Amino acid sequence: MRSRVLPLLALTAVLTALCVCSAGAQNLNLANQYYQNGEYEKAASLYSQLLERDDQSDLFFNRYVECMINLGQFDECEKAIKKQLKKYPDNISLYVTYGNLFDRQEKTDEAKAQYQRAIDKMSPDYVSVNRLAALFMSNGKYDFATQTYERGSKLLKDPNRFAYNLGELYRRKGDPAKMIEYYLNALSADPGKIYTIQTLLARYLAADDFTELQSQLYARIQTEDNPDMIEILAWSFVQRKDFKSALRQYKALDKRLDENGQRIYNLAKDAADARDYDTAISGFDYIVTEKGRLNPFFFDAKRESMECRRKKITEGYDYTQEDLKILEAEYENFLAQYGKGKQTSSIVLQLATLEALYINNLPKAIGLLDDLRKSPGLEPEVLARTKINLADYYLMNGEIWESTLLYSQVDKQFKEEQIGQEARFKNARLSYFNGDFQWSQAQFDILKASTSKLIANDALDLSVFIMDNLNLDTTAEAISLYSAAELLVFQNRFDEAFLKLDTLHSQFPEHSLQDDLLYLEAQIYDKKRNYEKAAALYQEVADKYPEDIRADNALFALAQLYEQKLNDVEKAKTLYEKIFIDYSGSVFAVEARKRFRILRGDNIQ
Repeated sequence: MRSRVLPLLALTAVLTALCVCSAGAQNLNLANQYYQNGEYEKAASLYSQLLERDDQSDLFFNRYVECMINLGQFDECEKAIKKQLKKYPDNISLYVTYGNLFDRQEKTDEAKAQYQRAIDKMSPDYVSVNRLAALFMSNGKYDFATQTYERGSKLLKDPNRFAYNLGELYRRKGDPAKMIEYYLNALSADPGKIYTIQTLLARYLAADDFTELQSQLYARIQTEDNPDMIEILAWSFVQRKDFKSALRQYKALDKRLDENGQRIYNLAKDAADARDYDTAISGFDYIVTEKGRLNPFFFDAKRESMECRRKKITEGYDYTQEDLKILEAEYENFLAQYGKGKQTSSIVLQLATLEALYINNLPKAIGLLDDLRKSPGLEPEVLARTKINLADYYLMNGEIWESTLLYSQVDKQFKEEQIGQEARFKNARLSYFNGDFQWSQAQFDILKASTSKLIANDALDLSVFIMDNLNLDTTAEAISLYSAAELLVFQNRFDEAFLKLDTLHSQFPEHSLQDDLLYLEAQIYDKKRNYEKAAALYQEVADKYPEDIRADNALFALAQLYEQKLNDVEKAKTLYEKIFIDYSGSVFAVEARKRFRILRGDNIQ
C-alpha cells in the first residue's frame, strides 16, 4: 500500500508546483499589462505578490518601485528600498534604484550619493562592472557609467580593459577628444580592432575633429611602437584628401613592415582618382624604383605612373608638343629596357593612345598596336583591347574595312561580354557614320540592354537620334551630312567637319538638327582645347533647346568642362545639381548626383 501512496503524493506535489508556476506567470503577464497601460496601483499590487514568492528578482522589485514612484508614494517606496537593501546589501543595483528615487524628487545630491555608493561597492570583476555601467547607461547616467568603467579598470589593474566602452560613452557625451583617446587606447590593447575603430572614426568624427585625431596620433607614434597608429594616421589624411601626407606615412609603414607596396599602390590609385597626379606619380614611382622588377605591382605601377603623367600634361590649357615628346621619350626608354610584349602590353597601349590622340602620329600608333597583337602569350582580353584600339585608329586614318574587320573579330569572340558589346557598339557606330542608319539603329536597340551603363546610354542616345531624324525627313540627306561630320570630328579633321556643318546650316536652316549642330561644334572646340568657346556653345544648347534631347548631354559636358578643365568647382556643382533635379530621367542623372556629392565633400564609398 505504501509503495503506491508515495508516488501519488509526489505527483500531487508536482502538479501543485505547476499550478503555482502557471498562476505566477499569469500574474506577471497581467502585472506587465497593467504597467504598460499606466494602471500603476493594480500593477504594484501584483508585483508585490510576485515579490513575496521571489524577493530577489530585480525585475519585480524595480517595476514595483517604479509603480510607487508614479503613484507619488515616495516614503513608502523608500521604505521598500531600505528593506531590500537590508536583506541584500551586496546588490549594488539597489543603490541605483535608490538614486533614481531621489532624482525623481529632484534631490540631486542624495541621488549622487547613492550612485557613488553603487560604484564604491562594485565587485572587482568584468561582469559586475559591465552590468553596473549598463544600468547607468539605461538611465542616461553617462557620467556615472564613465566612473564605473574607470574604477573597473583600476580594480582589474588593466587601464585599457574598458577603453572601447569608454570611447563609446564619450561619443554619446559629445566629447570627441576623449572619444578619440579611448578608441586609440582600445586599439593599443587590441590591434584586431583597427578596422572597427576606423569605421567608428569615419562615422562620428566631424571635419574639424581630424586635427585632434592627428595630434593624438603624432604624440602616440613618438612613444608607442604600434604600426596601427601610423596606419590610422595615414588613413586620417586620406579622409581629408591630403594624399601627400598619407603617402609619407605609408612609405614609412612600408619600410618598417617590409611590405610589397600594395597599400602604397592603392593610395596612389586613390590620389589619381582625385586628380592629385603629383602624389600619385610619387607613389607609383616608389614601387618602381624601390621594389624592382620582381615586385608584383612593378608593371602596373609603371603603367599608372605614365598614365598620370599623361593626364597631368593633357588635362589643362597649356601643354605643348614638347611636353608630349618628353613623355613619349620616357615611354620609349622604358619599352627599350623591358621590351614590347605580354608584360608591357598595357604600356604599349598607352603609348599608342598618346601617339594617336595627342601627338597625332596615327601611323606610329597603328604600327605599335599591329606589332603588339602579334606578340605571343597575350591574354585574350588584352588582345581584344589591342584590336579595338587599333580599329579606332584605322577608322581615324580612314581605313574603314580594316576597322570593321577588327571590331567584328572582338564581337564574335566575346559576344556576351562587355568588351564584345563595346566592339559591337563601335561597329554599329561605324555603320552610322557611313549612313547605314537602319542596320545601325537595330544594333543600338539591342545594345540598350548592355550590362555596361556607358554603352547602354550611348546606344540609347544614338537610337533615339536616328529615330527622331529619320522619321521627320523624307530623305536622309540631313542626317547623312551630320553623321559624316561626326566621323570627321572622330578623325580630328576639324576644318572639314566645320565645312559639313556649314552646309547643314545653309541647306537645312529650319531642320530639327539645330541643337545637334551646336552640340557637335562645342565638342570640336573642346577637342581643340578652346574651352571657353566650347563652354559657351554647350550653354547655348541648354538655354535655347532645354526640351530637346541634347540639353542634358550639353549640361553634363559643360559640368565636366568646369570641373576638369576650367577649374570652377562651384559652377560644376550647380550644373550637376541642375541635371539630377531638372532632368531626373536623364541617363546622366545618377552620375551627376554622384559628382555633385563628391565635389560637395561627401564621403562616397
